[in-house]
Amino acid sequence: MIIVGHPWVESTKFCKIFAVEDIKKSSADDVVLLEPIVDSHKLAKYCQENDIVFAVTVNSLKEAIFANALGAKYMVCEEDDALIIHPIAQEYLFDTRVLVLIHDEKEIAKIARSGIDGVIFPEAIC
Repeated sequence: MIIVGHPWVESTKFCKIFAVEDIKKSSADDVVLLEPIVDSHKLAKYCQENDIVFAVTVNSLKEAIFANALGAKYMVCEEDDALIIHPIAQEYLFDTRVLVLIHDEKEIAKIARSGIDGVIFPEAIC
């Protein structure tokens, strides 16, 4: 299970990006975090073409399918969305990993029992 942003586990930061200029200013160690694909598909394409590791927030199965098709390494979503997305991601062997945004470490076990790829804490997002 992937755990991002917990103080016990070293992980990279996910930095919200809104423009190509922001991507150019980001650290090579950071994961570029894009808004839903409907608003950031051009930035996703830019990341894909330039081999930049990126994540996308997703709010639906359709957005998840496009995030995977555009090469996102991670998709960040709420638990309810992840429960719908993850079985499809498994069926189609998505390369993109599903992360659920959580606020309390007590939620880790629940997410793990669901078979979802991982969790991300808000502290990991800058």
